[in-house]
Amino acid sequence: MWFHPNILIIFSLLLSFVIVLVSVPSIVKVAQHKQFYDEPGQRKSHHKNIPNLGGIAIFAGIIIATGLFADLTISRELMQVLVAVVVVFFIGIKDDILIIAPAKKLYGEIIAAFIIVILGDIRFTSLHGFLGVHEINYIYSILLTAFVIVVLINSFNLIDGIDGLASGIGIVVSLTFGTWFYLVGNHNYAILSAALLGALIAFFGFNVFGKQNKIFMGDTGSLIMGLVMSVLAIKFNEACITYNGPYAISSAPAVSFGILIIPLFDTMRVFIIRISRGISPFHPDRNHLHHRVLKLGFNHIESTAVILFVNVMFIGLAFVFQSTGIISLMIINLGLALSFSILTEYLIRKNKQPKHVTA
Repeated sequence: MWFHPNILIIFSLLLSFVIVLVSVPSIVKVAQHKQFYDEPGQRKSHHKNIPNLGGIAIFAGIIIATGLFADLTISRELMQVLVAVVVVFFIGIKDDILIIAPAKKLYGEIIAAFIIVILGDIRFTSLHGFLGVHEINYIYSILLTAFVIVVLINSFNLIDGIDGLASGIGIVVSLTFGTWFYLVGNHNYAILSAALLGALIAFFGFNVFGKQNKIFMGDTGSLIMGLVMSVLAIKFNEACITYNGPYAISSAPAVSFGILIIPLFDTMRVFIIRISRGISPFHPDRNHLHHRVLKLGFNHIESTAVILFVNVMFIGLAFVFQSTGIISLMIINLGLALSFSILTEYLIRKNKQPKHVTA
């Protein structure tokens, strides 16, 4: 590398940020001219037509910054990650413009997952002793990793429901993983994390505070973000197997679950609710966590801030209690997440109760 890795990480973040900052206004103009909008609807939280092609800018920021500053000659697996990003980009952009059947979208996600798992050989090889399992059989390793990738892709897609939430969660998670990769000397994945971080920070500004250039990331952005997050989570777990330096992490599966708690728990929660009601787990509704927080009377920015604060608290707790063991930390994560869900439901019902006026 021509520059010190620290400089390359900073360059990656800044270039990705600038690419999104510069490209979004042009994308908004094209979307308005061609009428590529996310239109208001019964399940939507916005009330006017908003361009939904922000994922194009996020894609460009990640691909260009990572391609320029990561050392692909020593990390050919990262090339396969970028190929998979291109695959989900085309799936997302087609869905944002033309709408495609959910099954076709799922097939594309599976193809991207297998590119990463088989061609990139980025996969879970161990459960770190969880349920007594250490090394995983190769076939099971492929299937488990592909499943996790598809779940994370769709989890980020499902939480993209209010201003700033998906990108805000992405900022928090990519900063967490990126910082750890930097500390342990895994500079290529620190660069990938920085590229995603820079793109999402710039997008967040347009999505939350934009007026003339307000834009949504669409399926393109959320699918790409979910894919990259899944790669970071897998590499985090795999690196924790061999790394034994000062920043070593025990209970890595539970820690990564804590980092990704909001999209994962929310997806699990809404699927359970839908199945219990006898409907398809993929049937859309307004039972997501962000919908529940909005019902408490918060606006979009306030709801996003509340959920991001909760996510940061979970990340802190995951690192603080990592030594308790995988099962114990998983129980703590799930118990607290369930408690937060029950609390929001209680407050919603309490607010709906008629207030009695005494004479």
